[in-house]
Parts: sequence; structure tokens; C-alpha cells
Amino acid sequence: MTQLHKNLIDGEWVGSDGVENINPSNINEVVGVYARATVEETKQAIAAAKAAFPAWSRSGILERHAILRKTADEITARKQELGELLSREEGKTLPEGIGEVTRAAQIFDFFAGEVLRLSGEVLPSVRPGVGVEITREPIGVIGIITPWNFPIAIPAWKMAPALAYGNTVVIKPADLVPGSTWAIVDILVRAGLPKGVVNLVMGKGSVVGQTMLDSKDVNAISFTGSVGTGKRVAAASIEHGRKFQLEMGGKNPTIVLDDADLKVAVETVAQSAFFSTGQRCTASSRVIVTEGIHDKFVDALCERTKNLRVGDALAKDTEIGPVVDPSQLKQDMDYIDIGRGEGAELRAGGNRVNAPTEGHFLQPALFVGATNQMRIAREEIFGPVAAVIKVKDYEEALATANDTEFGLSAGIVTTSLKYATHFKRNAEAGMVMVNVPTAGVDFHVPFGGRKGSSYGPREQGKYAAEFFTVVKTAYTAAG
Repeated sequence: MTQLHKNLIDGEWVGSDGVENINPSNINEVVGVYARATVEETKQAIAAAKAAFPAWSRSGILERHAILRKTADEITARKQELGELLSREEGKTLPEGIGEVTRAAQIFDFFAGEVLRLSGEVLPSVRPGVGVEITREPIGVIGIITPWNFPIAIPAWKMAPALAYGNTVVIKPADLVPGSTWAIVDILVRAGLPKGVVNLVMGKGSVVGQTMLDSKDVNAISFTGSVGTGKRVAAASIEHGRKFQLEMGGKNPTIVLDDADLKVAVETVAQSAFFSTGQRCTASSRVIVTEGIHDKFVDALCERTKNLRVGDALAKDTEIGPVVDPSQLKQDMDYIDIGRGEGAELRAGGNRVNAPTEGHFLQPALFVGATNQMRIAREEIFGPVAAVIKVKDYEEALATANDTEFGLSAGIVTTSLKYATHFKRNAEAGMVMVNVPTAGVDFHVPFGGRKGSSYGPREQGKYAAEFFTVVKTAYTAAG
């Protein structure tokens, strides 16, 4: 009988009812059985976090440092095992899964260091004999809602700073991929985290997530997911006067200029658009190509796309794993039909792939002859589907790249310092990439976008303090 992985509430593993976590590479394989929290259990988790906050927020920095370091060390030691778990439940290839686990460890390690780097300012007042201190304090109970596409990295980059700065946590992972978050929480507990400091409530967004949104005792919410749900998080948070942070959609462009190195351009776009099965908010699904290089670039990218090896996430030769579930696969296929209907030419892929196991396999799809007004160029597909848009020159390419309601990541492939410099300044995106894929960011620098992609302070690196702390100004009279 498969073990039931329970929710963690106030230091106790609880739950009696669970659902199966299915491997998208082999739908006949159950990865694990994971509990689903009720409304009442979610309320208990919030209450536990609230009760634990006073002691944790005033805990010693060495205690917090040690717990986060132990967590980082265990994640690193178990990266092969945890990478396999991640790949089995989400569908990333094994190298990508291990890479994501490694990144989670690096995030915990970074914030273990940040605990020891907590600082403030001491300033003179304009009034004689008065001193001013500026410090940062934890907020309180942080509600964390994470998506399915990065099931260990995103929970890590939200939980680690929340804990480092002295907050307590109630976390709800995506219903599709609870296993990786469960593993991190289990590691945190065994690293010595006091009860109630982190509470794990797995289950449906309509039950667990909504209960978090409705609670006046959740002081801040950090959310990554769809635009529609993000708007609901914002509305509920404004009603309660709570702080909120949203990471939502993207329709990220990559520009390829006439002067680009062809091999670099093809590999950069293939990595940006198709790896991790295109299921990244930073994936580049709009490829904007100037007319001088367009034809030879398209021919080369078509060849690369057709030869991408699609299959079981754990197979050694797999480059592209499965789509995460039937619903996402249907969405991808629907958009492929939409692209055809809009008049774009499907030059490569877009077909289901047969494999030794029954899974959600899809050959990456490449459209050419697209325009920036087509739905496949405006709406986030969140799958391995890319559209090539032909433009006259750099100026038209930049205007096309910026013509979107999103603004997360934007890339350019060029050997021109002039155009690279201009693009870095004028691309309307939170992150800009020159001759590197749009998908792929470091753990120690800020992550986030503009326009409809993001709201609130940046995530990751020292900039995480902007969200997970509140500034206090204190005045003291001498004598």
C-alpha cells in the first residue's frame, strides 16, 4: 500500500484522505499519495503560524542560519533522489530536475548567509541630540502559493527568505506536484525548525488557497501562477490590507538580428522556447527575426526542432520531457490548431509522440509566417509552441517585442554592441538577455517582470527583503 504523505500543521503530520500523484511520463505510475487539506485544517495551519511568529521573529540569527544551512546541505546530498522525484511528478528531464534541486539548495544556502548579513542604518536627525535608526522587521504570517512548473525551486525561493527574515509560513503547493514541496518541508522539520513556523497544506486552490485569501491572519501572500488567479489574490489582499506579491504570465520575445551568429541564435531560441517542455514563465514563444537572416535561421531552427528527442523524463537521451498533464496537453494542441486557423505555417513538430510508456508527449511546434496580432503571439500557451515573426530591421523588432501586455523576460541575439546596449535599455521587461536564453536565471539576483507579468517587489537575492520585511524608523534622544 502506498504511503500517505500528510500535511504539516503545528509540527504534526495530519491527514487521512489523499490523492494520487501521477507521473506524466508514464500515466500508469503513481509517484505518491498526498493528503488534501480541508478548510478547517487550513485555518488551523494559519493559527499555528500566527502563534509561532512571536518566538520565531525574535529567534537568534545563529539558530535561523543553522536551520537553513542544514536544509541546503541535505538537499544537496539528496539531489539525485530529489531530482528523480521532481522529474517523475512534473516531467522535466532528469538533468533539469537535478539542476532545479541544486538551485533550491543554493537558495537556502544564500539566505542562510543573509541571516548573518541583516543590517540597518544609523543616521543623525535634523534635530540636535536625536539619533535615528532604520531597521527591517518580519511581517508575520506569509501565505505562499506556488505553481507546478518549478515544484522545488519556487517553494525554495519563497520559503527561504520568509524564514530568514523571521516570518512564519503557510504554504500551498500546486495540486499537480505536491511531492517536491513535501520533501523540502520534511527536510526543514528535521533541520530543527520549531513547530508552527512552517505549515504545509496541500490541496485544491478553491479550498486551501481560498481559505488563505479569506483569512485576516495572513499578513502577506506571495503567489506565482496564472494571471486570472493573480487578480483574485490581489483583490482579496486589498480587502484585508495585506501585502502581496504576484508573478504571473509572460509572452517573452527573442529578437534575432541579421548580424547574429547562426549557431548561437538557433541554440538560444531552442533552449528558450522548448526546453523544460516550454513550461516556464520565462520561455520565449515569440521569435522576432529580421529579414536578412530569416530564411536560413528558420531552416536551421526547423531542423533543430524536428530532431529534439522527446520521451520519458528519466531516459538518458531525452531532451524534452512530457507535458505535465492532459489538461495542459489539450491547451497546447488547441493553440496549435488556433495557429493553423490564423494562417501561420506549422513548419515543424506539433504532433503527439509515441513512446514505450503512455505519457503526455508532444513534439515541439514551430510556426512561421506569424504576425504579432495572432493569438499564438499574444496569449501565453505555456507549452513547447513558438511562432516566428519576420520584421524589416532592429527598430521594427524592438517595437514588436514591446507590443505585449506582458514584460517578464526579453532576449536578443546579436554581435552588435550598439544594438545590444540599446536593447538592454529599451526592452520593456524585468529581465533582459543578450546571446543567452530567456529562460534561465541566477539564484542571487532579482527575479521579476513588468506590466501584466508581475506586481510587487522582486523575488530572490537581497531584493527579497523588500517583500518579506517592513521598514521601521526609530528616534532616540540623547541623554
